[in-house]
Amino acid sequence: MDNSTILGVQDLRKDFGGLLAVDGVSFEVKKGDIFSIIGPNGAGKTTIFNLISGVLPVTGGRIQFENRVITELKPHEISSLGLSRTFQNLQIFTNMSVLENVMVGRHPRSGYGMISAALRLPGGRREERGIREAAMAQLEFVGLESYADWNAGSLPFGQQRLLEIARALATEPKLVMLDEPGAGLNLTEKRALDGLVRRIRERGVSILLVEHDMTFVMGIAERIIVLDYGEKIAEGTPEEIQSNPDVIAAYLGTEGI
Repeated sequence: MDNSTILGVQDLRKDFGGLLAVDGVSFEVKKGDIFSIIGPNGAGKTTIFNLISGVLPVTGGRIQFENRVITELKPHEISSLGLSRTFQNLQIFTNMSVLENVMVGRHPRSGYGMISAALRLPGGRREERGIREAAMAQLEFVGLESYADWNAGSLPFGQQRLLEIARALATEPKLVMLDEPGAGLNLTEKRALDGLVRRIRERGVSILLVEHDMTFVMGIAERIIVLDYGEKIAEGTPEEIQSNPDVIAAYLGTEGI
């Protein structure tokens, strides 16, 4: 990895009881990039996200984040280094408010623990105010500030997607992994998502994206890798990927490209 690389994945493998779900995948995400992983259903895209974020242990290979090997780290340790993510299946706290959901993402950056907060110590109270203000800033960034006091479960689906992104951003990541952020969104919401992703990058945050909507991916990603049955079959710019015969063959009979 050189100094311009923020995430390096080398010969990554994952075996589920003899089934090789990820088979020797390597790629690098440069600082400030919008980098996408695509492929037919079951290609191993979300599995790679789970391996990078520590949700699943790797079978083989190495993952480096800012030149530090993170392959054996736990999810909270990886997050603390500046790598956050969203999930394909929404994972918000539906019984909490919109603001509280984002505050949960901010708490790991807190210098005070749960005891300080529970005892309402002065330092803890100041920290809690800071967490609330930082969380509200993220809601403003994604356009949800007017819903701060709403119950998160009452938000429309598209806004729940934005809420999960706001929570991921609350950790102050250097790289954010977005897993199917456009799933279930209508055309208007996807256009807004496109703008949001670009604004996130303007903050200096690198982006690793998994998305099924090829129009969305081809319009926003600068570099793409394509998976099929756990293997990387192509890498390149959107133009190179769209004209690659191996990619076309992989998608033939599914959703097209």
